[in-house]
Amino acid sequence: MPTRLPSRAALDVARIRAITLDLDDTLWPVWPTIERAEGALAGWLATHAPATAAMFGDAQALRAVRAQVEAQRPDLRHDLSGLRRESIRLALTQAGDDPLLARPAFDFFFAERQRVDLFDDALAALDFLAARYPVVAVSNGNADVHRIGIGRYFKASLSATQVGIAKPDARIFHAGAQAAGAAPGEVLHVGDDPHLDGTGALAAGMQMAWINRAGAPWPQDDARRPHAVVRDLKALCGLLQ
Repeated sequence: MPTRLPSRAALDVARIRAITLDLDDTLWPVWPTIERAEGALAGWLATHAPATAAMFGDAQALRAVRAQVEAQRPDLRHDLSGLRRESIRLALTQAGDDPLLARPAFDFFFAERQRVDLFDDALAALDFLAARYPVVAVSNGNADVHRIGIGRYFKASLSATQVGIAKPDARIFHAGAQAAGAAPGEVLHVGDDPHLDGTGALAAGMQMAWINRAGAPWPQDDARRPHAVVRDLKALCGLLQ
């Protein structure tokens, strides 16, 4: 028997004065983006740092180096760009290539990371939301809404790197509410992750809408309940009309 979603408080649309919005896996699928960017980075290294490309010829090898950097540099735990850049630097060093190549290699990767494929309903949903509410991006990742080409929809964009705190910590959600010019209780947070988005937003005193494209069950061990569960952003907009 499938797990049933626990009963939840009804979404109070009249109380919403602002939207905070997750990015990765809410507006676009993130792993195809990362895998494509990592493949492009491998090609860049093959041209500019062949020893590194030979030693770390696949994404799994580079991810193992990243695990080393995470252990050595706890100060970068919320800085995905810093982790990626220093991982590349360590790989270059271990392979005997010039570690100064880390910066241009990361810049190349980062540009590719911004080449996302939006979900089909994303642009229409952003149009709808931005016309009605101040919208603030709240993300643990390093996507840049301006480089992606959707910056016009956002009043602000906050990342864990900027704030120094990552979801599900309630403080990054409070920062998002402040950037939107609203109290937490006046904000609807929209995201795909029950833990990072759901736990954090609900603990921050926000309403929360879970974008559940896969039709997954809500985690059984999480007593917190989203105020709305929708299959996609189009359905969310329908609830807010």
